[in-house]
Amino acid sequence: MPIAGPLERAIMEALWDSDRPLLIRELLVPVNAGSPKPSAYTTVQTVADRLVQKGLLTRALDRNAWRYAPTRSREEHVAGVMAEALAGAPDRGPVLARFVETIDPQDAHRLLIELAQRSAPSGEGRRS
Repeated sequence: MPIAGPLERAIMEALWDSDRPLLIRELLVPVNAGSPKPSAYTTVQTVADRLVQKGLLTRALDRNAWRYAPTRSREEHVAGVMAEALAGAPDRGPVLARFVETIDPQDAHRLLIELAQRSAPSGEGRRS
């Protein structure tokens, strides 16, 4: 499921950047950093709870407050959104061709390497 809106994105980014689940009060600092209008505690909590309902976050009780954590890594989430968008295309060839035209040459080269490793016979060219 895609992330819908700047506050959802800020919450997800803060949690992806963290090495542990965070309380709402811990999320407030990175979420409000650089924001012209800081979000209130209750607003961040409401949006975090919606992200739980969407399956993007989990939460665990820590004394009398919830700790939030992403259900997937940033990379897994982005790849999932890309795969979901691709799955919705009746003819994937033109979509893939257009995607390749839009990415920068270094990313295209990286994609070629990843595809070559995926298509290599079992045990050849694979990273461990």
